[in-house]
Amino acid sequence: MNLLRSLIFYLGYFSAMLVCGVFMLPVAPFLPLRGRYRLLNLYNHFIVAWFRISCGVRYDIRGRDHVPTGSCVILANHQCEWETVFLQLLKPPVCTVLKKELLNFPIFGWALRLLRPIAVDRSRPARAMKQVLTQGKERLESGMSILIFPEGTRVEPGQRRRYNKSGTVIACRAGVPVLPVAHNAGERWPGHYWIKNPGALNVVVGPPIETRDRTPEAVLAEVEEWIETTLQEISGVPRPPREAAMATAPLPG
Repeated sequence: MNLLRSLIFYLGYFSAMLVCGVFMLPVAPFLPLRGRYRLLNLYNHFIVAWFRISCGVRYDIRGRDHVPTGSCVILANHQCEWETVFLQLLKPPVCTVLKKELLNFPIFGWALRLLRPIAVDRSRPARAMKQVLTQGKERLESGMSILIFPEGTRVEPGQRRRYNKSGTVIACRAGVPVLPVAHNAGERWPGHYWIKNPGALNVVVGPPIETRDRTPEAVLAEVEEWIETTLQEISGVPRPPREAAMATAPLPG
């Protein structure tokens, strides 16, 4: 049954991508930034809904009322593709920090380019960090929010990786709050397997964490503690201790 559901899901997934490429992408460059988000996020709305319908997934999304009215830095755990789609809808327009290779994908990458992401070269970490800090400040000042996955890469449920502080550095320098998000999407949409799993997909948006007059390290510690504690509550897979995290963390993206 899961195999059939997954096949049906991907039929809609690639059909939606084709429709986006044919009808939306030619129009999007001529729209202002917020108009581009409204148009291109129709694809995101469809994927989130289609995944629920076709794969028998039940959404439990809590804490939407915690999303601040002004710009913020969204920090979330990263397990699979689902959260990259969903979190674009949480507080648009949102600028995502990602690896530059994603911009080369047909249709998907072309659409990303139109949404002003911060695309970094992870083979050059010092330059990438400087780029994230400089462009991140510019995006926040323009009224956008920023989405960063502090683990730096996809981490399977039940595994743990050290958190990177670039997101909290940006937030502290700009004086904007950090919005923590925890989810178990990887249990329903495995990051390295194409067969999807029915069941509950839980998302919790935490209260904004203030950054004024605080160090990035202190804010990051609070973010990590909140995300990991929340994951223990909502995940069907036990969380490993902090000591199990890698000694170093890659750049976000």
